[in-house]
Amino acid sequence: MPVYIAPTKDMQFLLHDVLRVTESDVAGYADIDRDMTGAILDEAGKLATDVLAPLNLSGDQEGCRLENGVVTTPKGFKEAFEALKEGGWNGLDLPEEFGGQNLPYVMGTAVGEIFVSANMAFNMYQGLTHGAISALLAHGSQGQKETYLPKMVSLDWTGTMNLTEPHCGTDLGQIRTKAEPQDDGSYLITGQKIFISAGDHDLADNVIHLVLAKAPGGGEGTKGISLFVVPKFLVNEDGSLGDRNALSVGKIEEKMGIHANATCVMNYDGAKGWLVGELHKGMRNMFTMMNEARMGVGLQGYAVAEAAYQNALAYAKDRLQGRDVTGAKEPDKAADPIIVHPDVRRMLMDQKSFVEGARAFTFWGASLIDRAHRAGDKDADGLVSLMTPVIKGFLTDKGFEGAVQAQQVWGGHGYIEEGGMSQFARDARIAMIYEGANGIQALDLVGRKLAADGGKHVMAFFEMVKAECKAHDGDERMKGFTDPLKAASKQLQAAGMFFMQNGMKNPNAALAGSYDFMHLMGHVCLGLMWTRMAKAAHAALDAGASDRDFYEAKLATGRYYMARQLPACAMHLARIESGADPVMALDAEAF
Repeated sequence: MPVYIAPTKDMQFLLHDVLRVTESDVAGYADIDRDMTGAILDEAGKLATDVLAPLNLSGDQEGCRLENGVVTTPKGFKEAFEALKEGGWNGLDLPEEFGGQNLPYVMGTAVGEIFVSANMAFNMYQGLTHGAISALLAHGSQGQKETYLPKMVSLDWTGTMNLTEPHCGTDLGQIRTKAEPQDDGSYLITGQKIFISAGDHDLADNVIHLVLAKAPGGGEGTKGISLFVVPKFLVNEDGSLGDRNALSVGKIEEKMGIHANATCVMNYDGAKGWLVGELHKGMRNMFTMMNEARMGVGLQGYAVAEAAYQNALAYAKDRLQGRDVTGAKEPDKAADPIIVHPDVRRMLMDQKSFVEGARAFTFWGASLIDRAHRAGDKDADGLVSLMTPVIKGFLTDKGFEGAVQAQQVWGGHGYIEEGGMSQFARDARIAMIYEGANGIQALDLVGRKLAADGGKHVMAFFEMVKAECKAHDGDERMKGFTDPLKAASKQLQAAGMFFMQNGMKNPNAALAGSYDFMHLMGHVCLGLMWTRMAKAAHAALDAGASDRDFYEAKLATGRYYMARQLPACAMHLARIESGADPVMALDAEAF
């Protein structure tokens, strides 16, 4: 059975050596010192290792069941969910007013990674709830907040988001679900939604659905969409549960992965719902939830890769096959462990350098969200908005690649289900698709985010990279980081210039290169993170850190990324500069 140990040491390194959280002027950061973050991460790690991870393989094998309208989760999930509730983990970074602990979002991000790595399907029941809470916090009425949030923060009730319908996914302007206004101010919601993660289950007393629907007078397309809160059970004035609402589960989807999460077809047959925010402004309101979800999905990409890597590393150290070409390492045994072979090392280093860079990137993104929300920093908000499609798209693409590489390290045993490596690959695959498929993320990045606020935020990013490199001028130890980063940044800027020069007269020239641009930018972002981590590692070594092995390994891993991964930027630029012609050369009928 696969195992998982939370990488708390690396998380502490990022929080305190790289981000230096206690020195920040963001409200609440001064309080999260090493002792506090260490205690929180250690406790989360224990829950993950002892309770959640042991249910990952069995939950995948058992899956969820729908019988007589009742959804049942796998054995052990109910007890694990109670442990999650008792620890108050869902409310870690939520307002105290509704039962949360009001810690910074970056701490919720770190703990979220631990839980996803241990059991992605299980954590989705909590993760979707957290997103629904954020949407209600931002757009709900005071009455809605008082009615729903305390129970959702405590996980007595869970939440969902309902967007997709059988005939439309990304193009939400086509949705057909209708909302009919009633005299009492409520609406009757009628329609069908599909792919609803955690749509129903036996873990909580109520499920609070946030549903996109069209009310009269909204017009065509997305402008006519409104957002409604539709509870599974109606809530009485005293907060107790009333009658079952007119909604039901049509079926549970049979999926490639995340079998232990109930992905439901939801039927709304005149279900009672209430408007959230302004009428016909539902897309804006739902995007509060979707943007958080996209950050969370990017985290899923590398968090599953982390768990897969841990098991690939353990296997590589244990599996005996072949001899080291430079001489037997264990001559008293029939063969050497496969970790001696350069190609196995290549796969492990690919995984390790990606995961550690991705973690730094995501923690940095979470710190930007904290700065935007807690300090009202609009530049931070603009920068994290620019980074969101990169975090979601790049990290899930590379995370799946890492999970497949981990499976490859196991060879034939990785293809056998009982080893658990196949599950990592299957679970990671969905992250590239949901919350906006990665092609859509690339289009969002190139078509909207680059030009936002007159290009202010992407230009600020370029200046940030330039300043980081300049700060190390003359430091020979850092040349292995700053020289590749400079080259990659110039290639990213060249790609942006190509879009500016060609995109207006031929929009396909930009769109055909958008996916490569997302990956090019992702590599530059991880290159920036590795440069910052190298700086912090050198500083720790210079200060006489006792754990020299950790910091030396950090530097070697970073040098690997800069030497072996960052050169992909040149390839992505070449593809972008080839324009749209190679992509669009064939007529549709010629395929």
